[in-house]
Amino acid sequence: MRVKKLLLTFLLTATAVVFYPATAQKAGPEFRVLAFFAAETEQAHACFVHEANRWFSELSKKDGFIYDSTSDWNKLNPVTLKEYQVVIFLDSRPDSLQQRLAFRDYMEHGGAWMGFHFAAFALTPSDFPQNWDWYHDTFLGSGQYKSNTWKPTPAILKIENRNHPSGRRLPLKFRSSANEWYRWEKDLSSNPDIEILLSIDPSSFPLGTGPKPPEIWHSGYYPVAWTNRNFRMLYMNMGHNDIDYESVPNREISHTFGNKFQDRFIEDGLLWLAGRKR
Repeated sequence: MRVKKLLLTFLLTATAVVFYPATAQKAGPEFRVLAFFAAETEQAHACFVHEANRWFSELSKKDGFIYDSTSDWNKLNPVTLKEYQVVIFLDSRPDSLQQRLAFRDYMEHGGAWMGFHFAAFALTPSDFPQNWDWYHDTFLGSGQYKSNTWKPTPAILKIENRNHPSGRRLPLKFRSSANEWYRWEKDLSSNPDIEILLSIDPSSFPLGTGPKPPEIWHSGYYPVAWTNRNFRMLYMNMGHNDIDYESVPNREISHTFGNKFQDRFIEDGLLWLAGRKR
């Protein structure tokens, strides 16, 4: 009889041990992401935005986070931002003073940010002038846009820091998706606050097809992705799909996502920004 009681006690204890971990797995999402976009500047950027929203939505299911996106930049305010651990600028930047102050305060108090391609663009004179020194000079460190390659083409990208969480699962070099590559006003490699994560490998040259000679790069050092050591941020130049503007309707030729290693860089960069270890 005593043996039967001991056996019953053991079985009940074992059942409890199995039950509680199963309940813990039902916890809520680990972090929340809010992406802002305009999707108005040009079709190549708009196509990227729609593709990015689909991709991040699928990724959120895989990695267990909440992904929201909006074209209402008025939501870039302190009340909304406190609900999110990571903010993404897909193809633009805020224009109003209130939005810019809210974003700066968010970043200076521990917020995290990921930006793509046109989110860093500024050129005076243009429709997007350099009228935000903190963002372009201090935060990004790049200053104004200087030039770009054309047409959008893939490049061989080189990992500059294999110890950074965004690059640990990548080969030392990989082929990117097609993109329009930017050159910047300021030398990022001489800025002690900037840590360059990806750059264009010399094996990519000549890069671009023109037809204008300045649109074809033959040499030089071009950072593609970097972080600022004073903030939890990650900028990457990818985000311009190739479009056949001569067809009717204009046909999308390339995609930013669907590239194994480039996708992995973006995913691991996002998890790093959210403070989650793989």
